[in-house]
Amino acid sequence: MSVTAYFVSDVHLTNQTDERAQLFLSFLRRLGRDLECTHLFLLGDIFDLWLSDYAFFQNQYEEVVVQIRRLNMEGVAIHYFEGNHDLYLEKFWGRELGAEVHCGPVNTTLAGWKLRLEHGDELDPDDTGYLFLRWFLRTPLMKIVARSLPEAVLVRVGEKASRSSRAYTSGYKSQDESTAREKILAHGRRALAAQPFDILIAGHIHVREDRMIGSGETKHRVVNLGSWMDNPSVFVLTPSEGRWLDLGKVSN
Repeated sequence: MSVTAYFVSDVHLTNQTDERAQLFLSFLRRLGRDLECTHLFLLGDIFDLWLSDYAFFQNQYEEVVVQIRRLNMEGVAIHYFEGNHDLYLEKFWGRELGAEVHCGPVNTTLAGWKLRLEHGDELDPDDTGYLFLRWFLRTPLMKIVARSLPEAVLVRVGEKASRSSRAYTSGYKSQDESTAREKILAHGRRALAAQPFDILIAGHIHVREDRMIGSGETKHRVVNLGSWMDNPSVFVLTPSEGRWLDLGKVSN
């Protein structure tokens, strides 16, 4: 079977019943059925909050779990890149659902394309405060703390932190969309200098971007997936092309 890979990020699910959630579930149900699929890349912040293997999250997003389990059983390769709203995923998403969990950027080759894949929350080297917080939340100590807290306390604290994080990320767009786009492209240039790629695919910043960088005949594509709160869409990669699949509109 020829490779057909889907890339999605920043859905920010808070339940399974609203319009955005139903659109995402409809997309998952189509994979492997009327949408050929060999790979599914979840590039972070699929949920507004998911921590570790707590039953609260498994129950709240039961149908999402059912669909991911189905795709895994059907042989779809699933990759989940932790974001700033979904952390400590290995125990459940890795061991139970069969996803390959990534905590940072990955350079790989797929369908003949050299790819750099990441959530995108490390794109601003000047944001030292966030970068320190990102590092701290992934230390062994914090992983132990997260597993030790009572579930109700963890959910309450996590929901408050999630709201703050989403407001911060959306601020990139509200303050100046052109600035957000330039940060995305500047990050692409730095990443390209570190290790060449054909396509960089990321999320995090709630601005959809698709631009070529580089000079002369050598061009490199930088794709930022945007947010499902604005324009629900996924990026589709095959051996012959990378294209967008728009899934509709949601009312906020």
